Amino acid sequence: MASRADQLASNLSLAKLSQATELKKRLWFTLGALVVFRFLSFVPLPGIDPTVLSRLYAQTQGGVLDIFNTFSGGSLERMSLIALGVMPYITASIVVQLAAALHPTLAALKKEGESGRKKLNQYTRYGTVGLTAVQGYFIAVGLESFGAAQGMQAVVEPGMLFRVAAVVSLIGGTMFLMWLGEQITSRGIGNGVSLIIMAGIVAQLPVTLSNLFQSGREGSISGLLILGVVIMALGLIAFICFMERAQRRVLIQYPKRQTRQGLMQADRSHLPLKVNTAGVIPPIFASSLLLMPLTVSRFAGNQVAGESAWGDFVLTLNQYLSHGSPVYMLLYGAGIVFFCFFYTALVFNPEETAENLKKNGGFIPGIRPGKNTENYLDYVLTRITVIGAAYLALICLIPEYAISQAGIPFYLGGTSLLIVVNVTVDTVTQIQSHLLAHQYGDLIKKARLKGRMR
Repeated sequence: MASRADQLASNLSLAKLSQATELKKRLWFTLGALVVFRFLSFVPLPGIDPTVLSRLYAQTQGGVLDIFNTFSGGSLERMSLIALGVMPYITASIVVQLAAALHPTLAALKKEGESGRKKLNQYTRYGTVGLTAVQGYFIAVGLESFGAAQGMQAVVEPGMLFRVAAVVSLIGGTMFLMWLGEQITSRGIGNGVSLIIMAGIVAQLPVTLSNLFQSGREGSISGLLILGVVIMALGLIAFICFMERAQRRVLIQYPKRQTRQGLMQADRSHLPLKVNTAGVIPPIFASSLLLMPLTVSRFAGNQVAGESAWGDFVLTLNQYLSHGSPVYMLLYGAGIVFFCFFYTALVFNPEETAENLKKNGGFIPGIRPGKNTENYLDYVLTRITVIGAAYLALICLIPEYAISQAGIPFYLGGTSLLIVVNVTVDTVTQIQSHLLAHQYGDLIKKARLKGRMR
């Protein structure tokens, strides 16, 4: 009986989906945009020899480059037009948001509404162009010497012309991805930038699993260790789903209201505060701030290695900040905790929430409206954010540290799983919201038709 009921519910959902024309258009647009993203990841930069580059990358892969390559969907490995992905855009967004929280002029722009938001977005775009230009130049310089020790050359004709062409191409690719993400957000389903990152991670999943099982067949990794990795991944997915649904419900009381029928009973509702209010943003922000400079220093190290004290410093920096090292884990964990509190403060304003409750006559039992309600909400939110930050740090750090120490070529660790599960849940929730809105729209239309017939 239960299976038959589930099948009937699924058929009804499919029937609703087939009737929701607007939702189908959004889904097709999102799918088409992600297909375009995948096509661009196979278009190499001008002046690059793809065959030599793939052989060199196979010899030098590991650490930070593999993590960044996973986030970009293999674009860095092929050195495509979108090799930098959306990371420069995310980094610029972090800088602008931090500046808006600290600088009075930018803070005033933030309060201006839509016009202020457009100006801040424009500053973010300018920052994206600048960061991409700087990072692209260092990558182009590093590519010219990439493979010199092996007697191979990834760049066909090194020189200033190649550097300019590479920088312009990388800027164009990153700006196009930024625009594509904004189009997905406005005309598709889900957050565009997060979906692009998730699509890159999912695209690398078959390659990563293939390498893992190939290592098992060759005997370099034991079968029990591979089984442990799979069980750990499944356990992480279940734990992430549980924690993402966890919330602290604050009881809201509304006063009794006098009506024609008499005195109504007082209304009660709940203000849900998620344990992980910041979602997947803290790991993405922390990864962006760490991976981009480390990738640039890795390519710059190829150019200046052994030539000067600066070259030795770059090589030492790459060694200490390699994937799985204590310094890398410490900085990554600190970044996750910081952005968890920072982004939670951006998306939830206790003062505004307390003011809205006061205007609507709502109050928290035992707490006076106004400033006391604001302090109470801030106190509760801070306590649950501590739990959320600890959860994100543990999910992102412990699996990746264990995998790196075990020497397993499996780069879809806790961070990648967190992004995939979070974005998938958020996208499914938005699809359900569109289906619910479509259902309510049909009910309203039927009610209007009945009213006209009467």
